[in-house]
Amino acid sequence: MRNQPGILVNTPDVELWPAYLLRARGNRDARTLARAHRVLRRKRDGRYLVAELPEGLMPLLPRWRREPGIDAALDALDAVPAHARSGLQVGTLPLHRLHERMRTLGVDADAYARRTGLPLVAEPDRLALAGFDRYRRPLWLHVDAARAWARLRAAAHRDGVVLEAISGYRSHDYQLGIFERKRARGLALDEILAVNAAPGYSEHHSGLALDIGAPGEPPAEESFDATAAFAWLTGHAGEHGFAMSYPRGNPHGIVYEPWHWRYRPAAGRA
Repeated sequence: MRNQPGILVNTPDVELWPAYLLRARGNRDARTLARAHRVLRRKRDGRYLVAELPEGLMPLLPRWRREPGIDAALDALDAVPAHARSGLQVGTLPLHRLHERMRTLGVDADAYARRTGLPLVAEPDRLALAGFDRYRRPLWLHVDAARAWARLRAAAHRDGVVLEAISGYRSHDYQLGIFERKRARGLALDEILAVNAAPGYSEHHSGLALDIGAPGEPPAEESFDATAAFAWLTGHAGEHGFAMSYPRGNPHGIVYEPWHWRYRPAAGRA
């Protein structure tokens, strides 16, 4: 394994995943993933493109070298060992293609920003493994938020409260997919925008936000505010740098989300 097996290297079109965290999608994948360090995965649909093995690259998709953004991903792959030696320095990806993507949804980006007051949110170029969510999926967060989430969960546990992660980092492509799936189910655009930020405007893109739940409770439901977990968060989350982003009557026009909390690092806090 690489020196930092719990790091996701992020590029605009392709993610570089630690191979041990990925599920095989067939016998050939299983044999390859068992020996791989990292796998380059297409962000828009999760397709595996190529695996990095000790002896070199193993294609997992025909014509993978023609994939958009593959050169940037290969450059990032080459930089991983030096990056691991020098420590984790987190930068951000460029905010590109977002207006084009919003036009495909029928959203006027400038009008949306004026109406909601939400800023564009860049994706980090490195994300840290912060454990696993309720569904046993890898939970990726900004490195600072990953550390803070571990402290938050530990403090709650000491008080007899169990906090579950429902989801953390989401790419711009993932957010676009949410909209496309909901539109396919017949939901109107305004209905979706009432509960989901437009692609590029979700706090989840930063890796600093996560949705929190409690065992036995449905995910991302207003009923979460009646739980002991929510009561504990209300009283203690601020001590660990977390705040609820969308309370009732928030100025962004987003529905009340008692489950959505964002890490806001203060000076001197890491």
